[in-house]
Amino acid sequence: MEKGGGLSLTYALSVTILTCPFFLLSFQHAAAIIPEDFKIRQVITDDQNYPTTTASAVNHQHNLLGTATEHKFKSFIQEYSKEYTTREEYIHRLGVFARNLLKAAEHQALDPTAVHGVTQFSDLTEEEFERMYMGVKVVDRATSLLGQGHAPPLEVKGLPESFDWREKGAVTEVKMQGTCGSCWAFSTTGSIEGANFIATGKLLNLSEQQLVDCDHTCDIKDKKACDSGCSGGLMTNAYKYLVEAGGIEEEDSYPYTGKRGDCKFNPDKVVVKVSNFTNIPIDEQQIAAYLVNHGPLAVGLNAVFMQTYIGGVSCPLICGKRWINHGVLLVGYGSKGFSILRLSNQPYWIIKNSWGKRWGEHGYYKLCRGHGMCGMNTMVSAVMTQTS
Repeated sequence: MEKGGGLSLTYALSVTILTCPFFLLSFQHAAAIIPEDFKIRQVITDDQNYPTTTASAVNHQHNLLGTATEHKFKSFIQEYSKEYTTREEYIHRLGVFARNLLKAAEHQALDPTAVHGVTQFSDLTEEEFERMYMGVKVVDRATSLLGQGHAPPLEVKGLPESFDWREKGAVTEVKMQGTCGSCWAFSTTGSIEGANFIATGKLLNLSEQQLVDCDHTCDIKDKKACDSGCSGGLMTNAYKYLVEAGGIEEEDSYPYTGKRGDCKFNPDKVVVKVSNFTNIPIDEQQIAAYLVNHGPLAVGLNAVFMQTYIGGVSCPLICGKRWINHGVLLVGYGSKGFSILRLSNQPYWIIKNSWGKRWGEHGYYKLCRGHGMCGMNTMVSAVMTQTS
């Protein structure tokens, strides 16, 4: 008993010694995000309607004028070429920015193996950010198959330790969806671009705008989950639309505008045809096997930590797995991303986003692998293209 107790005590002490420095560094970095003058002030804003109507809220926002927080805000405006048409809007956005500094600090504490801070989205409320830059429709996973079965299991033995489709030429440049909830369209085209490359050896830049303008497909079981341009959609809906429409055009022939318009699809300009699609099992080894053997995969995940993400391997201590709100493209995985959850080096996924190259690691997101992190394993699909 004494040996067992001693061993347990030694283990507990070892864990404490190992974890404390990481949490200390995390909180130190989190504290560094917040200017000194802001630490003693509370910001109150009305996210739905500005300017705020309460005198106390207005006073709190005005209290930020002339502070280190405003200085940081001005640097943010210059770096990201932000423009606010009125003084009223400037003060409102300053308040939002200040609150997002707190959010970045919270994210840093909860996600210590990544770097969080000021990004191009730091002047947006949570509701604005989700409406403008996400767009995956919320459905029960079982209803998102559109009548398609799960993909059969693949052999997982012998998978490479690390893998990256970018190195093999199957991934186009990082794109920018703009202030349009069309992430689902970019996730869809990315998977088709990869599948077509594997089938033909040609990497084509495909049209998201065709999906934004022309695709109104609804889930076969959830009729409210319909593809709706900048108001969101589902990758599996988009696959079904492309099967029925006869294919997709290139970006050059149907360029992206970042807003929904009249459908201008021309069947004579189709360059890739979709023959089938399937959902991948939630097991992450199966996801890796399908990624390696079938190309980049369309993925839905919870993007709550992405608004403040700057770089590193994101492995949040807490991240909801049910609220899937953003469509991305899984292009590879690595083997040496540190994860405080397991106190050891853990593998990570390499994810292509659609918020431009200035976001994250040149437009990419690293998310720790093996824990169903942020629900990334719950909405994964592969597509097959027609080669004739």
